[in-house]
Amino acid sequence: MSHPHTGSCLCGKVTLEVSRYDRDVVACHCTQCRKQTGHMVAAFRIKDAEMTVQGEEHLKWYAASETAKRGFCQHCASILFWKRNNTDTTSVMAGCMDNPTDLKLVKHIFTADKGDYYEITDGLPQYEQSD
Repeated sequence: MSHPHTGSCLCGKVTLEVSRYDRDVVACHCTQCRKQTGHMVAAFRIKDAEMTVQGEEHLKWYAASETAKRGFCQHCASILFWKRNNTDTTSVMAGCMDNPTDLKLVKHIFTADKGDYYEITDGLPQYEQSD
């Protein structure tokens, strides 16, 4: 990525600027992601120091498990972040970023949990659990 990229929630109360990606987009088909979004999650990972968030007072965090939390806008309910506890990285939902993103989908994880109403046919690597 050659320049900062911007993104936001649907209502615009939470905005972010990312200066550098740590990893391209991974599609997660786990049960938690499916239940929260209604389908699956597509997210990239960055180091926390590479992201600036404005409107943090509008963010709410949900402890989805004992090991991770999910961040969303308390006004429009846009899902923005997934963060493992005690780490210096955050997964950012690719769909919240403004185009062009310079991102690409690179793999699918937790495919054993995917919904039975679709097939994954893009030829990218698939992992039944995490990779």
